[in-house]
Amino acid sequence: MSKSIIIKKNGGPEVLELTDIKVGKPGPNEIKITNLAIGLNYIDTYHRSGLYPVPLPSGIGLEAAGKIDEVGSNVTDFNKGDKIAYASMPLGSYSEQRIIPAKSVVKIPEGISYKMAASLMTKGLTTNYLLTQTYPIKAGETVLFHAAAGGVGQIFAQWANSVGAKVIGTVGSDEKIEIAKKNGYQHVINYSKDDFAKEVMKITNNQGVTAVFDGVGKKTFKQSIACLKTRGMMISFGNASGPLDPIDVPKDIQAKSLFFTRPAGGHYFTEKKELQAAADLMFEKVRFGKIKLNIFKEFKLEEVKKAHEDLEGRKLLGPCIIVP
Repeated sequence: MSKSIIIKKNGGPEVLELTDIKVGKPGPNEIKITNLAIGLNYIDTYHRSGLYPVPLPSGIGLEAAGKIDEVGSNVTDFNKGDKIAYASMPLGSYSEQRIIPAKSVVKIPEGISYKMAASLMTKGLTTNYLLTQTYPIKAGETVLFHAAAGGVGQIFAQWANSVGAKVIGTVGSDEKIEIAKKNGYQHVINYSKDDFAKEVMKITNNQGVTAVFDGVGKKTFKQSIACLKTRGMMISFGNASGPLDPIDVPKDIQAKSLFFTRPAGGHYFTEKKELQAAADLMFEKVRFGKIKLNIFKEFKLEEVKKAHEDLEGRKLLGPCIIVP
């Protein structure tokens, strides 16, 4: 038997149940893996609460790193004992052992630990598609990123700096300012105290930014629109403060001929080769020191309720993992 976190109903952290399950054998196109480090991500709270509905009962968690225990009969590109990582459906990474489609898994190169891989997959791949595909960032331009001290935020600024771009960041408390600055933000604004749109316009000499990357959602949308340049792009990729209100296109978009998008990683990595190529680029950035990541906290599998409480309470100042 293997221990796994199961949700039988939607709700707060209290619905997370530690359960013994029988894993079984992988199907022809699947692999059986032991998770050695599990990623903790805000999207996990959306699945738990029901904001992103999933059939119940359900496992939870999208991201982990571990080793292969058994491969299905049709799997030819992986072997027992391989170091792998993943960040995709089906849910169920909050577990000691599980079965997952082989197409969802990437190999971890030498020099990257299980813990590092587990903290990188979702956040690093998110940064990858945001910066290289959703809005291919260029040297010399200035963009705005919300929640700069968070896991994606810390990777984002370092990656943007590595190609010569500058990033203004926002945070929700003064204690997060130094964290953001250490990770490469040229300017950091506490949006709970200051009008970040006005501050951005001051910083940019009233020019505004070419793009806003917003994982916060409802609280930051209007001001984000206000500090964009004409023909700028608003990238809404998360809802930490709640989903956006309906957009007033003539007022919010047409007024400056803005672009608006709500990207999702699943639409960028639709083939195995795309996923592995994106992961290879991400791991390369880490191996060559372009991205440095410090794991803020580790939780045990039986501590996931506390992990979700801290995550939603904005108490986690960087990437965190669960270790079974």
